[in-house]
Amino acid sequence: MSETEDFLAAVLPQQVEAGTAIHNGDPGPWGDLWSRADPVTLFGARVSKAGATDVAAFIERLGGWFRGCSSYEIELVAAGASGDLAYTVAFEKTTASVRGGPAEPYTLRVTHVYRREAGEWRIVHRHGDPVPAQQDGAPSA
Repeated sequence: MSETEDFLAAVLPQQVEAGTAIHNGDPGPWGDLWSRADPVTLFGARVSKAGATDVAAFIERLGGWFRGCSSYEIELVAAGASGDLAYTVAFEKTTASVRGGPAEPYTLRVTHVYRREAGEWRIVHRHGDPVPAQQDGAPSA
């Protein structure tokens, strides 16, 4: 396997499990994926944070926003790994209740940057935002 394939085999199953958990109100597995060592940044769809402590505290609160996840999947667009750094670019497709509303499907465009720490891949940056209404996820010319 290539370095990128090894990285994806280690990270994607954990990320799907953790993404499903947080969308069911359990932030623990999602928080476990993140680095505890700065620099750590989050440019979320609604909130931005900097610093491992602030990001971890926000992830704990974020779990309270979601309930009733009936689907969560990652549609990988691109990925790479070299040494102790890696990234993914993907669409996260979720159906869940957000802040007490009805469960509805939504898609985020997401980029993650990972750093290998003590042999484990940890998220050190996330940038996620909604897919603009005029786009269907397909690349445009």
